[in-house]
Amino acid sequence: MNNLVIYTDGGSRGNPGPAAIGIYIVDENGLEVLKMGKQIGNSTNNIAEYSAVVEALKWIKVNRPNNIQSLKFFLDSSLVVNQLNGIFKIKNSKLRNLILKIKILEQEINKKISYHHIPRGKNKVADFLVNNSF
Repeated sequence: MNNLVIYTDGGSRGNPGPAAIGIYIVDENGLEVLKMGKQIGNSTNNIAEYSAVVEALKWIKVNRPNNIQSLKFFLDSSLVVNQLNGIFKIKNSKLRNLILKIKILEQEINKKISYHHIPRGKNKVADFLVNNSF
């Protein structure tokens, strides 16, 4: 297992409102590594999206096999992907704090990490995990 593929999603009911995240991780052969959904309290959609990335990185940091070479994240939030990739500026201070957490975790993991936007229809498992956590 050299590469992990991570699908994350986050959402809130009301924006802001009750929020949840979903994380679905598979190895390069498509075998499930982690399937997790959980409530995160009251939040906005964007904070929930970022929180899912933070939680996935925390889980990988603690549980990852030593032979992982890369992490490929797939999210249906173009805003989050473009901010993480440095294309869009981050004006919101809460989002800036979450990005700082992500960057610190990336350094601690010390592997090649990439973020990619996908249509919502290709993020069905993570979306399902979010919606079933409410």
